[in-house]
Amino acid sequence: MSSPQLDKTYDPKAVEARWSQVWQEQGYFHASPTHTGQPYSIVIPPPNVTGSLHVGHALNHSIQDILIRWRRMQGRNVLWLPGTDHAGIATQNVVEKQLMGEGASRESLGRERFIERVWQWKATSGDTIIRQQKRLGESCDWDRLRFTMDEGLSKAVLEVFVRLYEDGLIYRGERLINWCPRCLTALSDIEVEHEDVKGKLYHIRYPLVDDPQTALIVATTRPETMLGDTAVAVHPEDPRYNGLIGKRVRLPLTSRTIPIVGDAILVDREFGTGAVKITPAHDFNDFEAGERHQLPRLPILDHQALLDLDALNTAGVESELSTSIAGLPGSKARPKIEQVLKDRGLLVNVEDHKMAIGKCYRCKTVVEPYLSPQWFVKIKPLAEPAITAVEDGRIRIVPEGWTNNYLGWMREIKDWCISRQIWWGHQIPAWYCTTCNSGLFLSKVPMGTPVTAHAFLTILQGAKPIVARSAPTSCPACNGTSFLRDPDVLDTWFSSALWPFSTLGWPEQTVELKTYYPTSTLVTGLDILFFWVARMIMMGLKFMDEVPFRDVYIHALVRDAEGQKMSKSKGNVIDPLHVMEEFGTDALRFTLASMASPGRDIKLAEERIEGNRNFANKIWNAARFSLMNLDGPRTAVAPADRSFPDRWILSRLNHTIQLVTSELENYRFDRAANALYQFIWHEYCDWYLELIKPTLQNAASPDAPGTRQTLVETLETTMRLLHPFMPFLTEEIWQTLPHQGESIVIQRYPTSDTAWIAPDMEQRFGLLEQTIGLVRASRVLLNYPPGQQITFYVSHNEPQRQRHLEQLQKYLIHLGRGTVDLTPTTTWPTDNLLRLVAEGLSVGIVVTGEVDLNKALDRILKEQSEQTKEIGRLEGKLGNQEFVAKAPPEVITDHQDRLTSLRRDQAMLANSEQQLRAMLGG
Repeated sequence: MSSPQLDKTYDPKAVEARWSQVWQEQGYFHASPTHTGQPYSIVIPPPNVTGSLHVGHALNHSIQDILIRWRRMQGRNVLWLPGTDHAGIATQNVVEKQLMGEGASRESLGRERFIERVWQWKATSGDTIIRQQKRLGESCDWDRLRFTMDEGLSKAVLEVFVRLYEDGLIYRGERLINWCPRCLTALSDIEVEHEDVKGKLYHIRYPLVDDPQTALIVATTRPETMLGDTAVAVHPEDPRYNGLIGKRVRLPLTSRTIPIVGDAILVDREFGTGAVKITPAHDFNDFEAGERHQLPRLPILDHQALLDLDALNTAGVESELSTSIAGLPGSKARPKIEQVLKDRGLLVNVEDHKMAIGKCYRCKTVVEPYLSPQWFVKIKPLAEPAITAVEDGRIRIVPEGWTNNYLGWMREIKDWCISRQIWWGHQIPAWYCTTCNSGLFLSKVPMGTPVTAHAFLTILQGAKPIVARSAPTSCPACNGTSFLRDPDVLDTWFSSALWPFSTLGWPEQTVELKTYYPTSTLVTGLDILFFWVARMIMMGLKFMDEVPFRDVYIHALVRDAEGQKMSKSKGNVIDPLHVMEEFGTDALRFTLASMASPGRDIKLAEERIEGNRNFANKIWNAARFSLMNLDGPRTAVAPADRSFPDRWILSRLNHTIQLVTSELENYRFDRAANALYQFIWHEYCDWYLELIKPTLQNAASPDAPGTRQTLVETLETTMRLLHPFMPFLTEEIWQTLPHQGESIVIQRYPTSDTAWIAPDMEQRFGLLEQTIGLVRASRVLLNYPPGQQITFYVSHNEPQRQRHLEQLQKYLIHLGRGTVDLTPTTTWPTDNLLRLVAEGLSVGIVVTGEVDLNKALDRILKEQSEQTKEIGRLEGKLGNQEFVAKAPPEVITDHQDRLTSLRRDQAMLANSEQQLRAMLGG
C-alpha cells in the first residue's frame, strides 16, 4: 500500500482554515480540572473589545501559544483562558461616534439606554479580535471566554471594591489627576500619550515685596498658569537665593503676594534660573511641593480647560485681564497675558523651547493636570507585600533586568485614581443620602435638574458615601430612603487587576480556582508592567493570599526594520492579518519567535516573514520527498546497526530536542526557534536527505529498510518538536505520516534518548562536512558547474581521520560529484592541482585545460577583499568596549567564532592565490 501524498505546493489558507475548525470541534483546547497532569495555566492579557489584532498582539499571543502547546504536549493539565476587556473610554467613544452619525448623542439617550446600545454594539462587533486570535492558531479554551463586564467578573469587582473600602483602602479625596477636557474624565497614566512639540519658554520677573527693584526670574512654558501660583521655590543650599527663603514676591497681574520656599526636591539649582514657580492646582510636581509646604491650591481652569472667571477672581487676577481671558483656552489666553507682561516690563525674554505634552490616547486632546475629587486606592499597604513577593522569589521576572524597574516603581508608588467620569464600565457602588446631603444638593443643583457625572465632582465634595454590595434601602444616619448613586465608573485597570482569579470564579471557591490558581506564567509587554502586572500582584496577594503567577515574561516591542515605532502616520505598520494572508500564519509566528531576544526590540521586516514562508515550503518539500520514498519495507533496528547518515541524524535530532526544551524552559524562544531552523533546514534537508538518496534509490541496498524507518521516525518527531511554533503546517504533514492518535495537538512532546546520541558519528560527519566544503569552495574558485564530474584528492594527516575518510568514501563520491582519490598527499600530482588545506585536511582538485586561471585568481582576490572588510568590521565591534559591555554573551561568542573562521579561510585563500600564480608562471 502506497503512502499518502501531499499536494505539490503548500497552501496555508486551506490548511489553516481546516485544522482550526477541527481542533475546536474536537475540544482539544478544553481544560479539565480532573486532568491528572500537573496544572499549567496562563490567563491571556485581555485585548480591548474594540481592538483588532496588531503585530504586538501577534508576538504576545504567539509566545503564549508556544508555551501552551508545548506544555500540553508534555502532559500537563493546561488551561489558557481567553477574554476581552470592556475598554471603558475606547468603547464609549466608538458608540458615541455611531450615535453622532445618526444625529443622536449619549446625553439624548440617557445613561440606561446608552449602556444598552453599547451592549448591542458588543454583541454585533465585539468579537472581531476573537476571530482574529483563532486565525493566529491560538489554542485557548474558548469555552471559558470571559469579558471584564460579564456577570461573574462584575460580581468580583463589586466584592473587591466593598472589601477595600471596608478595610480603609479606598477613599474619596481631592487630588491632581490627568483630565481629558473633551472626554470629560480622569485618565490613567497609560491613557496619556506623550508627544514632543515646539513651544516657548517665558522668563518672567517676580518682584520682591520689600524690594520691588529686585526680582526672581521664573521660567514657564504656560504663563497663564502663573495666575494660579501660590509660591516660588528655590534650593535651600543655593547661595544666590537661600537668604530670600521666607520672604514674599508680588505675583504679576494679580493682587496677591506669595512666599519664597526652600525645596531641594523640586528645584535643580543647575537648571534654568534656579527659581521655580509652584502651581499646585495645575502641575503634578507642584502639587507634591504644595503638600510639603501646605500651600493653597488655586485652580484657574474649568473642566473644559477654559479659564474660569470665578476662579480668576478668587485668585486675585486683575479684573480687566480676567474679563479679557475668561472662557478662553490657555493657548488663546497666552498671547494676551504675554502682551500685558511685556507692557509692564515683567517679561524678560521668550525663547524657543522643545517640550513634551500629554494627549488623550483616544481623542488626542491635550490632557490637563486637573484638581478634582475622585476615588482612590490607598496603595502603599498593598504595594509592600507585592515588593516582597518579587524580592523573595515567589514571582520571577524574566528578563531579570526588569526586576529593579519594578521594585523602584513600587517603592515610589502613589495612590491610584480609580474613578472615571464616563458611563460604560463598572459603576461605583456608592450612594448618597439626599436627606443628609440636602444642603449640598439644593445649594448647587436646582430641583429636578439632571445631575451630570462632572457636576457630582463638585456637588459631592464633602458628602459621605454609603458603599454597599446592593442599593441601600434606608440611610444608617437618618433613616432616609432617597439616594443618588455616584455616576462614576471604575478605571478599566481595576477590573483587569482581578483577572487571574476573577476569571476562575472568585469570590466563589470553584474547582477551577483551586486547580489553576496561581497561574504559571504571564506573558506581557514592558509598557503595562506597572499599570497591570503590579496591580494584579497586589490584588492577588490581598484577596487570594497568594501570588497570581510564578513567572512574568516581558517580551520586547515590535518596531519596523529601521527600529522606528510603527505608526499609521509613518506608513510603516506591518499588519499581521495581511502578512498571514500573504505568507501564512506559521511563517509569521515563527518569525516573531525567532526574533524574541530578551531585552532587545524586534526590528521586523516583511522580508523576514517571507524568508520563513520559504522555510515552511522547505519543510513541505522535505515531507513530500520523504512520503514519496516510504514505499517498501521499514525495519526498526538498534542504533549501532543503522547506517552512518541514520545514526548521525538521530544523534543530531536528540541533541536538538535537548536544546529546544532547555531554551523553552528559559523563555529563550529565539534560541529554540533558531535551533529548529538550523536542524531542519541545514542538517535534515541539506545534508541528511542528500546523504540517503543513493540508499533510497537502490531497492537492493541492505540499508534501505532501516533508512526508510529512520526517515519517517525523524520526520514525525521533528513535526512534534516544531508543532508549538508552526502548528498548522506540522499537523497537516503529521497526518500523512504513519502515526498513532487523532491529532498532533495531543501527542507527547519529544524527549531526548541518550542511547541515540553518537558523538563519534557527529565527529565523523564534521569531517565529511569540512571535506565537501573544501571541494565545493574549489569548484567555485575554478568555476566548475555543480553537476560537473570532477577528480579530487582527499587526505588527512591524522591516521584515525584518514580511516574515517575511507569509511566515508561513498558519501564523498556522491556529494563531491566525481571521483575521489584517498591516497597520501605525497602521491598526488604536482602539476595542475589546486590544493586547499585546513586543520590537517588536504583537498586537491584537478585543474583542467578549460579553466581560465586569470579569472580564478580574480575570484580569489575578490573573496579575499570581502573577507578583509568583514574581518575589519568584526575586529572593530569586538574592540569597542561599549559594544562588548552591552551585547549578549552569545553575540560576542558568535562574532569571535566568525572571526576565527574568516582568518582561517583567509590563510587558505592566500595559499590558493600562491598556487594559481605559480600555475600562471608569475
